[in-house]
Amino acid sequence: MELKQKFTKGLSTALLFAGLGLATAAQAQTLRFGSNFALDHSSTKAMEVFKSELAKTDVDLDVNLFPALQLGGAQENVDQVRSGAIAGTWIGISYLSRIVPELEAVSIPFAFAERQQAFDLIDGAVGEKFNALLAEKGFVALGYMELGFRNVTNSKRPLNSASDFEGLKIRLQPNETHLATFRALKANPISMDVKEIYSAMQQGVIDGQENPYSIISTNRFNEVQTYLSDSQHFYDYIVVVVNKDSFERLSASEQAAVKASMTTAINWQREQAAADDQAAKQALIDAGMVFTPLTAETRAELRQRSSGIVDMLKQKIGAEIVEQVTTELAID
Repeated sequence: MELKQKFTKGLSTALLFAGLGLATAAQAQTLRFGSNFALDHSSTKAMEVFKSELAKTDVDLDVNLFPALQLGGAQENVDQVRSGAIAGTWIGISYLSRIVPELEAVSIPFAFAERQQAFDLIDGAVGEKFNALLAEKGFVALGYMELGFRNVTNSKRPLNSASDFEGLKIRLQPNETHLATFRALKANPISMDVKEIYSAMQQGVIDGQENPYSIISTNRFNEVQTYLSDSQHFYDYIVVVVNKDSFERLSASEQAAVKASMTTAINWQREQAAADDQAAKQALIDAGMVFTPLTAETRAELRQRSSGIVDMLKQKIGAEIVEQVTTELAID
């Protein structure tokens, strides 16, 4: 009877760890991370840095990485982490905004002038607020990488003026603030998972999309797009999140090792992303895309057309978090 009880208890423990993306205690526990980012994207390389750094510590933890849609699309990865099917993901924060709407507070259009401003914001009180809200929904945020300034591409025309945005069928992330912004610009925004973008543009279902240059390049969107802009309408983050129950089952020393290793990886990625951004832009131009920079006048008109988004955000997610962001960014 005692042997049977021990066997049952051991089996239950094994099943529990398997469900959380962890190996059993009889061997090194393995944290499984899935993502939609390509193999050569700086965030994926940063996760390799994380894996390497963690291996240098004294804790008995291993990491298995599944980038490039190996475990499904972005939203599927979020669901897998939330359910405990995998330990974690690194993902654009917009894919978590339906679970934590307050994340949209950093989606104010044309809000950021340069990337350090974005880092200062997310590393401060706003990031701490986001982390607490994510924890309430079952996630532990391990930090924020750069996804970067988002720029519109399309197959119809160069974007020389604000009116050139009108009527374009543009794919956006599942972020209601992003979608509302492009409606305000009189475009036709369509929410779509990243895994569907290439074929949708190839088949003419959509005219274009918006992403940082590095994403446009690593996903070869230039093969089915002609015109490239520097609209920089949003600055976007990649958040690394893990299942809260899974993380809390780790020992204090294991948790500390994971956090320290991830901090090293995130610092590496932020520096690398800045270099990759300019390199990717030039690679897209060299590959034949027609680059049209927006004039100051066009950018000002686009900002004016989307100025109502701040009030919309306040009504949707609450004035406090929006005002915290606008105050820190000195937005009137």
